Amino acid sequence: MKSPRRLLLALLPALVVGMGHPTAHAQAPNPVRVGFICPFTGGSADFGLAARLGAELAVKEINEVGGFMGRPLELVARDDQSNPAVGRQAAEELVNGKKADFTVGFCNTGVALNALEVFQNAHHLLLIPVATGTALTAKYPAASSLVFRLSVRDAVQASFLVEEVVRRGLSRVAVFADKTGYGEGGLNDVTRLLAEKGLQPAHVTRFDLGTTSLLSQMKEAKAAGVDAVISYTVGPEQAVVARARADAGLNAPLLGPWTLSLRAVGEKAGGAVEGALMPQTIIQDVAMERRTSFIARLRRQAGGQPVGSLMAAAQTYDAFYLMLGALFQTRGRTDGDTLKAALENLDRPYPGVVTTYERPFSSTDHDAVSRNMVWLGTWRKGDIHFAYPEDAKRAAVMQRKTP
Repeated sequence: MKSPRRLLLALLPALVVGMGHPTAHAQAPNPVRVGFICPFTGGSADFGLAARLGAELAVKEINEVGGFMGRPLELVARDDQSNPAVGRQAAEELVNGKKADFTVGFCNTGVALNALEVFQNAHHLLLIPVATGTALTAKYPAASSLVFRLSVRDAVQASFLVEEVVRRGLSRVAVFADKTGYGEGGLNDVTRLLAEKGLQPAHVTRFDLGTTSLLSQMKEAKAAGVDAVISYTVGPEQAVVARARADAGLNAPLLGPWTLSLRAVGEKAGGAVEGALMPQTIIQDVAMERRTSFIARLRRQAGGQPVGSLMAAAQTYDAFYLMLGALFQTRGRTDGDTLKAALENLDRPYPGVVTTYERPFSSTDHDAVSRNMVWLGTWRKGDIHFAYPEDAKRAAVMQRKTP
């Protein structure tokens, strides 16, 4: 089977007829500068560095086959340190300083929210590959928004988790949510969706990032008779919640958003995270050659070191190829409004590693992932596996976006 980049390049020649080709006498073409903002240091570095691996792999592959019409892609990377102020400063530097033609970025919802207006006001296109807060694609109406997303929004993830709770016949849910915009949004989504099922949280704990123990709060949840725990926070704190549940002797399933799958959670929580459940857009399996090939290339890009998040890497990788497709459609124009129109009307599917993207966006919808594209994963012996065997079988066939 052809690799994704060869499949994409095989689909695009018709778009570039008449555009001309660089000649041996032409000056070296200007690069396409792609802004990239994610946390490479700090508490969220696990998925920020994974996203960067996916970005670097895509850029490397694209440049190896000529870039965009002979123009190499140049990654203009900035570390937001998981800090909203630093993230906004990075956005202003890339956008207002004219250092990037468009931007792929953000892993943390709170960091992204603080920077969205920078992109929107400057008509600079932003494609978010990792951050999942529901508000990110809701702050501006899609008809005028320059913000697109390739990750699964929290409203979908929360629905996934609440449906699993109900399916298991559970009803007394404890919610542990950090005090960031991410935790706040997740708590609101879970509370709203529980209410739709005639339920309400039996216990709620809010905590600061950097918290190292939640044992007393978990004992309170146990005393309240909870039969499920939903944890809405990032990697290090997910491990804190998992350890607290184990230390409190609470025999209730632990569920959380995709951040519960970060490798740092397994490393820091150890056996306490065994059996924990979370939504995933991609889970390693041998039945899908396209994904298996990508994972092998990603590991080589990482020098054999563990990858902090397969989801973050894969979604970011796909984001760069989708933007390449948009560039061919705009014939190289990179102003935000033209790229926006192209993404909303992509005329060729892209066979990515997460899914096959066929019209992933429209003028009314800037979220590429629908409910049918998400699977329930679980920690099992130090790795993420499908929670249900039937999902593993269905995932062998690429699930395309549904209305």
